[in-house]
Amino acid sequence: MTNVQYKFPEGFWWGSAASGPQTEGAANEGGRKPSIWDHWFQIDPDRFHNGVGPEHTSNFYYQYQEDIQLMTETGHNSFRTSIQWSRLIPDGVGEVNQEAVEFYSSVIDEMIAKGIEPFINLFHFDMPLSMQEKGGWENREVVDAYVFFAKTCFELFGDRVKYWFTFNEPIVPVEGGYLYDFHYPNIVDFKKAVQVAYHTVVAHAKAVEEYHALDLGGKIGIILNLTPSYPRSQNPADVKAAYIADLFFNRSFLDPVTKGEYPADLVAILRERDLLPEIVQEDIETIKNNIIDLLGVNYYQPRRVKAKEYMVHPDAPFMPEHLFDNYVMPNRKMNHHRGWEICERAIYDMAINLRDNYNNIPFFISENGMGVEGEEKFRNDEGFIEDSYRIEFIQGHLKWLHKAMGEGANCLGYHLWTFMDNWSWANSYKNRYGLVEVDIHNDFKRTVKKSGKWYKELAENNGF
Repeated sequence: MTNVQYKFPEGFWWGSAASGPQTEGAANEGGRKPSIWDHWFQIDPDRFHNGVGPEHTSNFYYQYQEDIQLMTETGHNSFRTSIQWSRLIPDGVGEVNQEAVEFYSSVIDEMIAKGIEPFINLFHFDMPLSMQEKGGWENREVVDAYVFFAKTCFELFGDRVKYWFTFNEPIVPVEGGYLYDFHYPNIVDFKKAVQVAYHTVVAHAKAVEEYHALDLGGKIGIILNLTPSYPRSQNPADVKAAYIADLFFNRSFLDPVTKGEYPADLVAILRERDLLPEIVQEDIETIKNNIIDLLGVNYYQPRRVKAKEYMVHPDAPFMPEHLFDNYVMPNRKMNHHRGWEICERAIYDMAINLRDNYNNIPFFISENGMGVEGEEKFRNDEGFIEDSYRIEFIQGHLKWLHKAMGEGANCLGYHLWTFMDNWSWANSYKNRYGLVEVDIHNDFKRTVKKSGKWYKELAENNGF
């Protein structure tokens, strides 16, 4: 990689993202207590690909020193992971687990020693079971417990960690757990979903307030999966459908965390259907006064919608899709290994939207990546995965990101999902995303893929 056509600014963050529950393993060790994932796997293992649960995941708990060394060998100057609430405060509230403190402290110190900036997220879908038994995000008590957990993390690790994130993709537990039945607690109830989403924003804002009050000299934000909603056509009915999809799936979190208020049109839709959450009045001020310093943006594939073709039965319980239909665009570019559309341009459109409509907030791409099922079929004679498709995927997205930055978008970095193959919720190890292969059948052996070697060149040249 000699001629660098797409050069990124000095200090650009090159790295990757992961999470505690998906990588640490040691689920029953080190004082950790069950999260909803441990519980769900125990009661319904058939919902998990090949019956592989969260107990061991990728063994980062025991191999973190090796892994952090591999991060340096794959060009990382930054890395995001999460602190598991169920490990640090096993009962959700109360006593802090000293084994967990020592583990996370050692991980942070090791990263810093190797020149890797730690980005720490506090909640990555992993509600402690003890908290879910109280109702999870439906219950104000759990909001308070989360704020205690967040403050504990800031006080323990905030002297070294300067980039904090309250939640990763907070809309996913809402969708998965309360609308579409792909996460525990498998409730399908739009009214509860709205309450859960609202309390999540309240918990976020209170954590931001606590962090700023401690004056630790760092930045705090949130990580949102912002998926541009594209209309089938410029017909006003299609355009309106895309606008409504954007309200529900992007702006429901983006607006309150960046502007301190909810979109009026979204509020009107919920009010009309008697679906507004129970609101404590002082929450409105808390949300308004505690906007983020920095935004993480996860992007994988676009959302394409069209005007509703058939009216929903008037007695059917309300769902967002009652106001639009999903649309499959003909001749779209696909990742056929995963079944997702590849639309690199969307990363540009999202960046320009943040520039123009969100005060050009500082952001970074906090996840972007390509999952491949059966990736071992791409193993070469030298024994490593020849994943040229992943390199092309990253390059395609970086070209559009580079263009957006050239036009003034305030992007600070790019984190790939993910550093090493990890356990992916109900999909387990079905789709592999890593720069580093993990052999879960052979002592979690790590092998750098072609993309990992290329990523080091990318970071060293600060472009490609």
